[in-house]
Amino acid sequence: MENSTEIVSFVLGAYGNIGQVKYLYFVIILIWYLSICVANSVLIVVIYVDRRLHEPMYILLCNLFVNEIGGSTSLYPLMLSQMFSDFHEVTLPWCFLQMCFIYTSASVEFCSLAAMAYDRYVSICYPLHYNAIMSTVKVAIIILLIWIYSFINYIIPFSFVMGIELCGNLIDKVFCDHHLVIKLACSVSLHNTVSDLIFAFTSIFVPFCFISVSYLKILSVCLNTSTEKKKKAITTCTPQIVSLSNMFLGCIFHFVDSRIGVTHVPDKLRVLFSVYLLVCQPMITPFMYGLKLPKIKESCKRFLFDRK
Repeated sequence: MENSTEIVSFVLGAYGNIGQVKYLYFVIILIWYLSICVANSVLIVVIYVDRRLHEPMYILLCNLFVNEIGGSTSLYPLMLSQMFSDFHEVTLPWCFLQMCFIYTSASVEFCSLAAMAYDRYVSICYPLHYNAIMSTVKVAIIILLIWIYSFINYIIPFSFVMGIELCGNLIDKVFCDHHLVIKLACSVSLHNTVSDLIFAFTSIFVPFCFISVSYLKILSVCLNTSTEKKKKAITTCTPQIVSLSNMFLGCIFHFVDSRIGVTHVPDKLRVLFSVYLLVCQPMITPFMYGLKLPKIKESCKRFLFDRK
Protein backbone atom coordinates (compact mmCIF):
# COMPACT_ATOMS: atom_id res chain seq x y z
CA MET A 1 0.00 0.00 0.00
CA GLU A 2 1.31 3.41 -0.99
CA ASN A 3 1.63 6.22 1.49
CA SER A 4 1.84 9.96 1.26
CA THR A 5 5.64 9.98 1.00
CA GLU A 6 5.59 7.86 -2.19
CA ILE A 7 3.03 9.90 -4.10
CA VAL A 8 4.63 13.03 -5.55
CA SER A 9 2.10 13.85 -8.26
CA PHE A 10 -1.53 13.42 -9.29
CA VAL A 11 -2.79 12.22 -12.66
CA LEU A 12 -5.69 14.21 -14.11
CA GLY A 13 -7.66 11.39 -15.70
CA ALA A 14 -10.42 13.43 -17.36
CA TYR A 15 -8.14 14.56 -20.20
CA GLY A 16 -7.83 11.06 -21.67
CA ASN A 17 -6.43 10.58 -25.16
CA ILE A 18 -7.90 13.29 -27.38
CA GLY A 19 -5.53 12.75 -30.32
CA GLN A 20 -5.08 15.52 -32.87
CA VAL A 21 -8.12 17.39 -31.58
CA LYS A 22 -5.85 18.68 -28.81
CA TYR A 23 -4.59 21.42 -31.16
CA LEU A 24 -8.14 22.67 -31.71
CA TYR A 25 -8.88 22.52 -27.97
CA PHE A 26 -5.66 24.38 -27.24
CA VAL A 27 -6.59 27.24 -29.61
CA ILE A 28 -10.17 27.47 -28.28
CA ILE A 29 -9.06 27.48 -24.63
CA LEU A 30 -6.30 30.03 -25.31
CA ILE A 31 -8.66 32.40 -27.16
CA TRP A 32 -11.28 32.08 -24.40
CA TYR A 33 -8.73 32.72 -21.65
CA LEU A 34 -7.30 35.76 -23.43
CA SER A 35 -10.84 37.06 -24.06
CA ILE A 36 -11.60 36.78 -20.32
CA CYS A 37 -8.41 38.66 -19.44
CA VAL A 38 -9.02 41.38 -22.04
CA ALA A 39 -12.73 41.89 -21.21
CA ASN A 40 -12.13 42.18 -17.48
CA SER A 41 -8.93 44.23 -17.87
CA VAL A 42 -10.67 46.77 -20.12
CA LEU A 43 -13.34 47.37 -17.48
CA ILE A 44 -10.72 47.64 -14.73
CA VAL A 45 -8.86 50.28 -16.78
CA VAL A 46 -12.10 52.11 -17.63
CA ILE A 47 -13.07 52.33 -13.95
CA TYR A 48 -9.54 53.44 -13.02
CA VAL A 49 -9.31 56.12 -15.73
CA ASP A 50 -12.83 57.57 -15.44
CA ARG A 51 -13.00 59.50 -12.17
CA ARG A 52 -16.81 59.53 -12.41
CA LEU A 53 -16.68 55.80 -11.70
CA HIS A 54 -14.67 56.21 -8.51
CA GLU A 55 -17.71 55.25 -6.46
CA PRO A 56 -18.17 52.36 -4.00
CA MET A 57 -20.21 50.19 -6.37
CA TYR A 58 -17.66 50.44 -9.18
CA ILE A 59 -14.71 49.91 -6.84
CA LEU A 60 -16.38 46.70 -5.65
CA LEU A 61 -16.96 45.79 -9.30
CA CYS A 62 -13.28 46.36 -10.01
CA ASN A 63 -12.44 43.88 -7.27
CA LEU A 64 -14.82 41.39 -8.88
CA PHE A 65 -13.12 41.81 -12.28
CA VAL A 66 -9.71 41.22 -10.70
CA ASN A 67 -11.04 38.05 -9.12
CA GLU A 68 -12.38 36.82 -12.48
CA ILE A 69 -8.90 37.12 -13.96
CA GLY A 70 -7.33 35.43 -10.93
CA GLY A 71 -9.83 32.56 -10.90
CA SER A 72 -9.36 31.96 -14.63
CA THR A 73 -5.58 32.02 -14.26
CA SER A 74 -5.83 29.26 -11.65
CA LEU A 75 -7.36 26.94 -14.28
CA TYR A 76 -6.53 27.81 -17.89
CA PRO A 77 -2.70 27.83 -17.90
CA LEU A 78 -2.67 24.32 -16.39
CA MET A 79 -5.26 23.14 -18.92
CA LEU A 80 -3.21 24.59 -21.77
CA SER A 81 -0.03 22.89 -20.54
CA GLN A 82 -1.86 19.55 -20.24
CA MET A 83 -3.08 19.65 -23.85
CA PHE A 84 0.31 18.51 -25.14
CA SER A 85 1.13 16.15 -22.28
CA ASP A 86 0.84 12.38 -22.63
CA PHE A 87 0.60 11.64 -18.92
CA HIS A 88 -1.39 14.64 -17.57
CA GLU A 89 0.52 14.74 -14.32
CA VAL A 90 0.65 17.63 -11.86
CA THR A 91 2.91 17.72 -8.82
CA LEU A 92 1.39 17.84 -5.33
CA PRO A 93 2.53 21.42 -4.59
CA TRP A 94 1.06 22.74 -7.86
CA CYS A 95 -2.12 20.75 -7.32
CA PHE A 96 -2.58 22.11 -3.81
CA LEU A 97 -1.78 25.63 -5.03
CA GLN A 98 -4.40 25.35 -7.75
CA MET A 99 -7.01 24.13 -5.27
CA CYS A 100 -6.20 27.04 -2.98
CA PHE A 101 -6.58 29.59 -5.79
CA ILE A 102 -9.78 28.10 -7.25
CA TYR A 103 -11.61 27.73 -3.94
CA THR A 104 -10.43 31.09 -2.60
CA SER A 105 -11.57 32.72 -5.85
CA ALA A 106 -15.03 31.11 -5.51
CA SER A 107 -15.33 32.41 -1.95
CA VAL A 108 -14.22 35.91 -3.02
CA GLU A 109 -16.87 35.83 -5.75
CA PHE A 110 -19.74 35.09 -3.37
CA CYS A 111 -18.47 37.50 -0.70
CA SER A 112 -18.03 40.26 -3.31
CA LEU A 113 -21.62 39.74 -4.49
CA ALA A 114 -22.71 39.99 -0.84
CA ALA A 115 -20.79 43.27 -0.43
CA MET A 116 -22.31 44.62 -3.64
CA ALA A 117 -25.80 43.62 -2.49
CA TYR A 118 -25.20 45.51 0.76
CA ASP A 119 -23.98 48.51 -1.26
CA ARG A 120 -27.21 48.48 -3.30
CA TYR A 121 -29.25 48.11 -0.11
CA VAL A 122 -27.65 51.21 1.43
CA SER A 123 -27.94 53.16 -1.84
CA ILE A 124 -31.62 52.39 -2.34
CA CYS A 125 -32.86 52.26 1.25
CA TYR A 126 -30.68 55.03 2.77
CA PRO A 127 -29.73 57.33 -0.14
CA LEU A 128 -29.10 60.37 2.08
CA HIS A 129 -26.61 58.48 4.26
CA TYR A 130 -24.98 56.51 1.42
CA ASN A 131 -21.76 58.56 1.16
CA ALA A 132 -21.21 58.40 4.91
CA ILE A 133 -21.86 54.66 5.21
CA MET A 134 -20.04 53.57 2.03
CA SER A 135 -16.98 55.81 1.97
CA THR A 136 -13.91 54.93 -0.12
CA VAL A 137 -11.94 53.93 2.99
CA LYS A 138 -14.74 51.64 4.20
CA VAL A 139 -15.00 50.01 0.76
CA ALA A 140 -11.24 49.35 0.76
CA ILE A 141 -11.57 47.74 4.20
CA ILE A 142 -14.50 45.62 2.98
CA ILE A 143 -12.46 44.39 0.00
CA LEU A 144 -9.50 43.55 2.25
CA LEU A 145 -11.77 41.66 4.64
CA ILE A 146 -13.32 39.75 1.72
CA TRP A 147 -9.92 38.41 0.66
CA ILE A 148 -8.78 37.62 4.21
CA TYR A 149 -12.07 35.88 5.02
CA SER A 150 -12.00 33.88 1.76
CA PHE A 151 -8.38 32.81 2.26
CA ILE A 152 -9.02 31.65 5.83
CA ASN A 153 -12.21 29.94 4.65
CA TYR A 154 -10.23 27.58 2.47
CA ILE A 155 -7.06 27.27 4.54
CA ILE A 156 -9.02 25.65 7.40
CA PRO A 157 -10.51 22.75 5.34
CA PHE A 158 -7.30 22.60 3.29
CA SER A 159 -5.32 21.88 6.47
CA PHE A 160 -7.21 18.57 6.72
CA VAL A 161 -5.93 17.56 3.28
CA MET A 162 -2.28 18.35 3.93
CA GLY A 163 -1.79 15.62 6.54
CA ILE A 164 -3.71 12.73 4.95
CA GLU A 165 -2.05 9.53 3.76
CA LEU A 166 -2.75 8.93 0.09
CA CYS A 167 -3.31 5.50 -1.47
CA GLY A 168 -3.91 6.70 -5.01
CA ASN A 169 -3.13 9.57 -7.36
CA LEU A 170 -5.82 9.51 -10.06
CA ILE A 171 -8.16 12.53 -10.09
CA ASP A 172 -10.97 12.12 -12.60
CA LYS A 173 -11.12 15.80 -13.52
CA VAL A 174 -9.20 18.32 -15.61
CA PHE A 175 -8.16 20.21 -12.48
CA CYS A 176 -7.33 19.39 -8.85
CA ASP A 177 -10.48 18.96 -6.80
CA HIS A 178 -10.59 19.07 -3.00
CA HIS A 179 -13.15 16.30 -2.52
CA LEU A 180 -11.56 13.95 -5.05
CA VAL A 181 -8.17 14.35 -3.36
CA ILE A 182 -9.78 13.39 -0.04
CA LYS A 183 -11.30 10.29 -1.69
CA LEU A 184 -7.74 9.15 -2.50
CA ALA A 185 -6.89 8.94 1.22
CA CYS A 186 -6.15 5.53 2.72
CA SER A 187 -8.55 6.30 5.57
CA VAL A 188 -10.99 9.18 5.63
CA SER A 189 -12.03 10.80 8.91
CA LEU A 190 -15.29 12.64 9.46
CA HIS A 191 -13.40 15.97 9.46
CA ASN A 192 -11.97 15.23 6.02
CA THR A 193 -15.33 14.13 4.64
CA VAL A 194 -17.17 17.29 5.70
CA SER A 195 -14.30 19.76 5.18
CA ASP A 196 -15.57 20.88 1.78
CA LEU A 197 -19.11 21.10 3.18
CA ILE A 198 -17.78 23.43 5.89
CA PHE A 199 -16.19 25.52 3.13
CA ALA A 200 -19.49 25.57 1.22
CA PHE A 201 -21.33 26.75 4.35
CA THR A 202 -18.94 29.61 5.14
CA SER A 203 -18.29 30.64 1.52
CA ILE A 204 -21.70 30.15 -0.09
CA PHE A 205 -24.45 29.90 2.53
CA VAL A 206 -23.27 32.76 4.77
CA PRO A 207 -22.84 35.30 1.90
CA PHE A 208 -26.14 34.10 0.42
CA CYS A 209 -27.90 34.97 3.69
CA PHE A 210 -26.50 38.52 3.53
CA ILE A 211 -27.51 38.80 -0.12
CA SER A 212 -31.04 37.51 0.58
CA VAL A 213 -31.61 39.92 3.47
CA SER A 214 -30.30 42.86 1.38
CA TYR A 215 -32.54 42.11 -1.59
CA LEU A 216 -35.61 41.46 0.56
CA LYS A 217 -35.14 44.89 2.13
CA ILE A 218 -34.61 46.43 -1.32
CA LEU A 219 -37.79 44.73 -2.54
CA SER A 220 -39.80 46.03 0.41
CA VAL A 221 -38.63 49.59 -0.32
CA CYS A 222 -39.23 49.29 -4.09
CA LEU A 223 -42.84 48.22 -3.54
CA ASN A 224 -43.54 51.63 -1.98
CA THR A 225 -41.52 53.90 -4.23
CA SER A 226 -41.81 55.64 -7.59
CA THR A 227 -41.56 53.90 -10.96
CA GLU A 228 -38.30 55.72 -11.76
CA LYS A 229 -36.63 54.41 -8.60
CA LYS A 230 -37.95 50.92 -9.32
CA LYS A 231 -36.33 51.02 -12.76
CA LYS A 232 -33.04 52.23 -11.26
CA ALA A 233 -33.10 49.43 -8.69
CA ILE A 234 -33.81 46.82 -11.37
CA THR A 235 -31.02 48.17 -13.60
CA THR A 236 -28.36 48.01 -10.88
CA CYS A 237 -29.51 44.76 -9.24
CA THR A 238 -30.18 42.61 -12.33
CA PRO A 239 -26.48 41.90 -13.14
CA GLN A 240 -25.87 40.81 -9.53
CA ILE A 241 -28.90 38.47 -9.57
CA VAL A 242 -27.75 36.95 -12.89
CA SER A 243 -24.21 36.50 -11.54
CA LEU A 244 -25.48 34.90 -8.34
CA SER A 245 -27.81 32.54 -10.25
CA ASN A 246 -24.98 31.47 -12.54
CA MET A 247 -22.68 30.91 -9.54
CA PHE A 248 -25.25 28.62 -7.93
CA LEU A 249 -25.71 26.71 -11.18
CA GLY A 250 -21.95 26.19 -11.46
CA CYS A 251 -21.74 25.06 -7.81
CA ILE A 252 -24.52 22.53 -8.39
CA PHE A 253 -22.65 21.09 -11.39
CA HIS A 254 -19.43 20.93 -9.36
CA PHE A 255 -21.10 19.32 -6.33
CA VAL A 256 -22.94 16.69 -8.40
CA ASP A 257 -19.84 15.78 -10.40
CA SER A 258 -17.54 15.56 -7.35
CA ARG A 259 -19.78 13.95 -4.73
CA ILE A 260 -22.48 12.04 -6.60
CA GLY A 261 -20.87 11.19 -9.91
CA VAL A 262 -22.58 11.25 -13.30
CA THR A 263 -21.29 8.15 -15.07
CA HIS A 264 -24.20 8.09 -17.54
CA VAL A 265 -23.27 11.56 -18.85
CA PRO A 266 -20.82 11.66 -21.81
CA ASP A 267 -17.24 12.43 -20.71
CA LYS A 268 -16.94 15.66 -22.73
CA LEU A 269 -20.19 17.01 -21.31
CA ARG A 270 -19.16 16.03 -17.79
CA VAL A 271 -15.84 17.86 -18.18
CA LEU A 272 -17.69 20.94 -19.42
CA PHE A 273 -20.04 20.84 -16.42
CA SER A 274 -17.12 20.47 -14.00
CA VAL A 275 -15.44 23.66 -15.31
CA TYR A 276 -18.69 25.52 -16.06
CA LEU A 277 -18.14 28.03 -13.27
CA LEU A 278 -14.68 29.03 -14.49
CA VAL A 279 -15.74 29.02 -18.15
CA CYS A 280 -18.93 31.10 -18.02
CA GLN A 281 -18.72 33.29 -14.91
CA PRO A 282 -15.51 35.19 -15.83
CA MET A 283 -17.12 36.19 -19.14
CA ILE A 284 -20.67 36.77 -17.88
CA THR A 285 -19.47 39.24 -15.23
CA PRO A 286 -17.82 41.84 -17.53
CA PHE A 287 -20.53 41.63 -20.18
CA MET A 288 -23.43 41.83 -17.72
CA TYR A 289 -22.00 44.84 -15.89
CA GLY A 290 -20.47 46.42 -18.98
CA LEU A 291 -23.72 46.28 -20.95
CA LYS A 292 -26.31 46.69 -18.20
CA LEU A 293 -24.90 49.55 -16.10
CA PRO A 294 -25.34 52.84 -18.04
CA LYS A 295 -22.32 54.63 -16.54
CA ILE A 296 -19.90 51.82 -17.37
CA LYS A 297 -21.44 51.38 -20.82
CA GLU A 298 -20.96 55.08 -21.62
CA SER A 299 -17.43 55.13 -20.19
CA CYS A 300 -16.48 52.08 -22.28
CA LYS A 301 -17.75 53.79 -25.43
CA ARG A 302 -15.71 56.91 -24.66
CA PHE A 303 -12.63 54.91 -23.75
CA LEU A 304 -12.74 52.60 -26.81
CA PHE A 305 -14.19 54.78 -29.57
CA ASP A 306 -14.16 58.48 -28.67
CA ARG A 307 -10.55 58.94 -27.58
CA LYS A 308 -8.74 61.78 -29.35
